[in-house]
Amino acid sequence: MATADPHAPSAVTVLVSRRVKPAHEAAFEQASEAMTAAARLFPGYLGGQLVRPDAQADDEESNLYHAVFAFDTPEHMQAWQTSSVRTERLQAIAPHTLGSTRLREVSGLGHWFTPPTGAVHQPPPRWKVAVVTWLGIFPTVYVLFLTVAPLLANWPLLPRVMVITLLVVLLLMTWVVAPRLTRWLKPFLYPPARGNT
Repeated sequence: MATADPHAPSAVTVLVSRRVKPAHEAAFEQASEAMTAAARLFPGYLGGQLVRPDAQADDEESNLYHAVFAFDTPEHMQAWQTSSVRTERLQAIAPHTLGSTRLREVSGLGHWFTPPTGAVHQPPPRWKVAVVTWLGIFPTVYVLFLTVAPLLANWPLLPRVMVITLLVVLLLMTWVVAPRLTRWLKPFLYPPARGNT
């Protein structure tokens, strides 16, 4: 869990995607946790999360893991990425992965709306992104109001809103709801290109 605001103006968030060899999942997750534990010791580390493949994912996505992590400044991120500690952790992860690792900086929910790997699709129009985002936020907020909000009934309004929105953005929309929605609604976001005939 982040210990500071990962959306601060100078903060840097990175999404790392790796394909894991069959039967190597447990070893990969253990090596990834060691990587996270090492990163926590570096200045400016805000937090991170390993996102496991959805149990309902198709073959293309069934072994694809994502790791999201953030540092408070680009300089602190660079110090971690060029460290010998990170190099050692990457060497421990490498035997459990297939192909190359994809690493890119991300902002908000935007990384879930990039075209599928190897596809020639254009990014979806903003109205489609808005529809999918609303489809995720509406039920998420509804469930939180039924479950979490009653526990916070005696809190002042501002802290209540802060907790609910933090859960929506960081825990549910970013790492749980959004990736599944964009997978389920891929035909809507990226319809097949029509032939020229």
